[in-house]
Amino acid sequence: MSMELPADSVGYVTPKSLHFDQPLSLDCGRSLPSFDLTYETYGELNADASNAVLVMHALSGNHHAAGYHEGARKPGWWDACIGPGKPIDTNRFFVVCSNNLGGCHGSTGPLSTNPETGRPYGADFPMVTVGDWVRSQARLADRLGIRRWAAVVGGSLGGMQALQWSIDYPERCHAAVIIAAAPSLSAQNIGFNEVARQAIMGDPDFHGGRYAEHGVLPARGLALARMLGHITYLSDDAMGAKFGRGLRNGKLGFAFDVDFEVESYLRYQGKSFVGGFDANTYLLMTKALDYFDPAAAHGDDLAAALARGRTRYLVVSFTSDWRFSPARSRELVRALLDRDRDVVYSEIEAHQGHDAFLMPLPDYASLFSAYMQGVAREVGA
Repeated sequence: MSMELPADSVGYVTPKSLHFDQPLSLDCGRSLPSFDLTYETYGELNADASNAVLVMHALSGNHHAAGYHEGARKPGWWDACIGPGKPIDTNRFFVVCSNNLGGCHGSTGPLSTNPETGRPYGADFPMVTVGDWVRSQARLADRLGIRRWAAVVGGSLGGMQALQWSIDYPERCHAAVIIAAAPSLSAQNIGFNEVARQAIMGDPDFHGGRYAEHGVLPARGLALARMLGHITYLSDDAMGAKFGRGLRNGKLGFAFDVDFEVESYLRYQGKSFVGGFDANTYLLMTKALDYFDPAAAHGDDLAAALARGRTRYLVVSFTSDWRFSPARSRELVRALLDRDRDVVYSEIEAHQGHDAFLMPLPDYASLFSAYMQGVAREVGA
């Protein structure tokens, strides 16, 4: 029996999939002979296809950004921002969100069958980059009849994709909304990703990435990687407010089992993640994060990387986000201003850390809504 949905929900949604026969050349030097992209859409595409918005997911996200799947109790990962009357207003916009190549939720990735062997790709799946994702998304746009996006939008790794879109296809995106992101990872962030990868690859059940052939999962390593990630996505204040030094059973156990509430939370998050995400995909996504550096091809001059096109920008950061700090967003804004770009920048006061970009914080929602309403007027949505 279907539950009653909120009035501002896009409702029940069903994923779609498209197959692409033309080979896709990848930055690593390899190519995919063909590939599938799984995606969802919300709202209606207008007659001249001018109201389309591309939403791109972060490291552990997928195509299910809004609404509900039949039988599910929880909505998509960005339901707070996509729907009737929400910042990305589906009364005005046609929204597309796809699962990235290398993902584990329907698009071609390590779990898919390698046509050359007839077995799952597993560890043989090629390394993919943010640029590769953007090129695959451009093909998706072509198939959907969308020549130009009203906006390309994303938070975290999704924000990096929005930036790459504005660099590679500036004529195909009117606006780019880049939230809680950075123009490249810091050494500290690369370090966090490497620890997560080592946790996965060091699991005895990893088997060099061929765990599926052995009928096992590197569950312990993947859970540890997720636990580490959760710590970095939250601020110290947010963790303190949520857990403090609260004890799980009201007293110390004087053993190495769970004593504190925060330990219980992290273990739960790690274990629940294992059932819904692929370890090889986690490795690929973190490497794509590490490799992202559009300035590198321009003598480390970020402004030079932004030389083409006239895309307009909204850049948003959060004060307590220490994983993708406001200083990194300001670095991007400075480069955009050096190119005399139309850019709006806002640093939102928030205690939730990096995860703030997923939440319906009033100041954030108000800014995001106002900007997207302006985009809608400009493109005639």
